[in-house]
Amino acid sequence: MDSTFVLLVSVIVLSVIFDYVNGFHDTANAIATVVSTNVLTPRTAIFLAAICNFGGAFAGTGVAAMIGGGIADPTSITQTVVLCAVGGAIIWNLITWYFGIPSSSSHALVGGIVGAALCYRMCQFGDPFGTTLWGLVNTEGVLLVVTALILSPLFGLAGGFVMMILLLWMVRRSAPSSVNRLFRRLQLISASSMAFSHGSNDAQKAMGIITMALVSYYAQHPGPSSVVIAQGPKGMVIPLWVILTCATAMALGTAAGGWRIIKTMGQKIIKLKPIHGFAAETAGAMVIQVATHAFHAPVSTTHVISSSIMGVGASQRASAVRWGIAGHIFIAWILTLPVSALMASLLYCALRPLLGG
Repeated sequence: MDSTFVLLVSVIVLSVIFDYVNGFHDTANAIATVVSTNVLTPRTAIFLAAICNFGGAFAGTGVAAMIGGGIADPTSITQTVVLCAVGGAIIWNLITWYFGIPSSSSHALVGGIVGAALCYRMCQFGDPFGTTLWGLVNTEGVLLVVTALILSPLFGLAGGFVMMILLLWMVRRSAPSSVNRLFRRLQLISASSMAFSHGSNDAQKAMGIITMALVSYYAQHPGPSSVVIAQGPKGMVIPLWVILTCATAMALGTAAGGWRIIKTMGQKIIKLKPIHGFAAETAGAMVIQVATHAFHAPVSTTHVISSSIMGVGASQRASAVRWGIAGHIFIAWILTLPVSALMASLLYCALRPLLGG
């Protein structure tokens, strides 16, 4: 069996593992608030999130196209590069999951792609920062990701703040018990929307990696079975079996749950009531949907919902937010891109003598 085909299969398997890890790592994004407000039990909330994540994965492929062809040229890289990109992202995800830090799986993946590509070009040409790198890496795609990294939490923060102010104005004359009953019901809708949004953005990242690996393989082994994909996100076609596989892996990972991060998201940032959970989830889902369908930007659901929760808390008073915990989360956000890039680079240096390319 051709060694590059074995590497292709390895990349697909590792990408499915990444999608699974992403599922249990980011479960808290959708359900932490609905659990912390006691609207649903953890088991029921996880089951709901798994179903909605699965459905969301079929909502589009724009983000997958951006990951697969909008950041690095898939015809100019090797299977080893893709393998190390995913491997670096998985390592960082597991580290942050172990310590209960809600970091970004999407930006870990993008950092892994850039880091592995940089190391590949350095080994091939000895010129990592010159035209060889930027001929491989799409600076527009990287710029879009960095812009989304910066703006999506800000929009989440502002959205949570504004949403909470509007809701408080709407219920200002209602009895607290009536408000709680109403938003306990409404939070079922908002939590489902957040989970669906998570699936629609995050599941596409693994789809993009698998398709990138397929394009890389068939660029070296052209034939009737080749996956035909034009360079750039607009011309990319994601195979149906890839969508189904990633949707299933995401749902199964979600079902496994991520209890450490649920505790951080739902309890340590602010003390939540049903109206707070509804405001944060609704604002977060809106930001993710706009990024996914309007800009095809791979945003971090972790960044968005965390900042939405902070915005909700800040609408009451600044002291309602536990800024020490928020600061630790912010540091993880800043570190994700460079650290995952470094891990992917080190992994490439370790595996290149064994796997080639």
